[in-house]
Amino acid sequence: MPHTLDADAVRTWCGLALDALGRARADIDAINVYPVADGDTGTNLYLTVESAARAVDAAFDGHATSAAVSRPTLADVVRAMAHGALIGARGNSGTILAQLLRGMADVLADGTPDGNPGAGEADGLRRALRRAVDLAYLAVAHPVEGTVLTVAVAAAESAEGATGGVATVARAAYEGARAALQATPGQLDVLARAGVVDAGGYGLVTVLGGLAQALSGEAPAALAPARPGHDALAAAGTGGQDLAGCSTDGAPDGGPAFEVIYLLEADDSAVTALRERLDALGDSLVVVGGDGLWNVHVHVDDAGAAVEAGIQAGRPYRIRISHFDGAAVGKAGSDGPDRPGQAIVLPDQSGAQGPTGGPRTERAPRAVVAVVPGDGLAALCAEAGATAVATRPGEPPASGELVDAVRRAHAREVVLLPNDTELHHMAAAAAAQARAEGVRAAVIPTRSAVQGIAALAVHEPGRSFDEDVVAMTSAAGATRYAELAVAERQSWTMAGVCQAGDVLGMIDGDVAVIGSELAATAETVLDRMLASGGEMVTLVLGADLPDEVAERLERHVREGHFAVDTVVYRGGQPTAPLIIGIE
Repeated sequence: MPHTLDADAVRTWCGLALDALGRARADIDAINVYPVADGDTGTNLYLTVESAARAVDAAFDGHATSAAVSRPTLADVVRAMAHGALIGARGNSGTILAQLLRGMADVLADGTPDGNPGAGEADGLRRALRRAVDLAYLAVAHPVEGTVLTVAVAAAESAEGATGGVATVARAAYEGARAALQATPGQLDVLARAGVVDAGGYGLVTVLGGLAQALSGEAPAALAPARPGHDALAAAGTGGQDLAGCSTDGAPDGGPAFEVIYLLEADDSAVTALRERLDALGDSLVVVGGDGLWNVHVHVDDAGAAVEAGIQAGRPYRIRISHFDGAAVGKAGSDGPDRPGQAIVLPDQSGAQGPTGGPRTERAPRAVVAVVPGDGLAALCAEAGATAVATRPGEPPASGELVDAVRRAHAREVVLLPNDTELHHMAAAAAAQARAEGVRAAVIPTRSAVQGIAALAVHEPGRSFDEDVVAMTSAAGATRYAELAVAERQSWTMAGVCQAGDVLGMIDGDVAVIGSELAATAETVLDRMLASGGEMVTLVLGADLPDEVAERLERHVREGHFAVDTVVYRGGQPTAPLIIGIE
């Protein structure tokens, strides 16, 4: 019997859609030839709906433990569904599906008119499907007919033409989408040549079938088999090249090499410029979301530039970079909100020249690339055999600088030291791209230059790569770090309120000491850090810090902390007057 469009129905819908996608996932993957024949559309849609279903379950669980409210409302659940899909969206089709669900949630969260809930629900579903289509078209930079968008339009139009209750409208939307799906090969040549319907559209019809079943209580008419027959597979070129010009072993002929996806915290006003910048970089651009949280998807050759565009717009995290050979080559921040970062694509090194303009020699066995905040530290790294990338005040290193550093290193194995929490994504993505170019690479997640110094001190090219990375990571992890800085304005801190001109002692990234004089504040920081033990103090002096301060601090350590050695480097960093490391 028909059901009401309420919170329980949405939960049932998510469960039915997930089950159906689970059964159809392999078949949808098999017919995935557009926009890239990478065979993952079914998997991406399944993971997107799985994230939405988990969010809906969490909404119910949260209300079940609340003393004030026993059950969530329809608005609670559809918003949770849309948010879950947004943060879990995978691939081109998954990202579009997330936007479709967001559009539906925008309308359904408003509720239904009083007096005639049945009619109100049916009208609400019609408007929800239309809103979903409108938002999806806005999200896709260059809409193409014969895709999931075409199927979504047909669903909305069929729903608008249906009379009756909400179950009837849902079934009409499903039937209209199913008919539109069968017509997609006639609208998109790549599908016709491969003998398949659109994979993303097939997934959307599957999701709408779950909605129709949740509201009517009856399973809708089954879809035609998704997997193409033998003749169609032969036409698609399963031996490595399909007739659409899409290699099953890599990117489409002449198309971008990488898929870049990330979540982005940004003001809505910044997204317009982001779309324009990404549109100029590649294709298959989809930017979905709103209210400060976005999911960005694009296919590009320069993955670093795509992530840098996100950094310019706001705070990107959960960055995923995949090469179109079917294997993921980069994943960052997959478990939670991380700091912003940059991804760098290494250029083709064939025919590359050496630093003097001559031809490249044989690759070195192993190299270290370190990001450092001053010329003195850059010289120190160079003396230790590392390739340094010096940062400038207020500016992360440009992608070209890191690319040049990796090229100068010209090694078969590379270890990257970001030396800043906010650069971890840059280093991780750079390492991933290096691996895609045939270089074995690893990132030591150093958060300060003194941790980088500690890692570099135990670097030993003669041992195995894994052993060297473990030793360097251990040395960095055993090094606590602190920075002295001067407050620019009044502000609340972990240590209380500071005034402009106060000296801030930051231990492991948090303000722990507020003082009026740098040397005295540094002494307090040293005492706090050494209270938990330490064998070696490293002092990295800023560009304008007098030698007398270093001498005073050395004396303080020597007199107050038995058997603790001190080493001093003139780092020359322009921002932090003093960086402290405790090993």
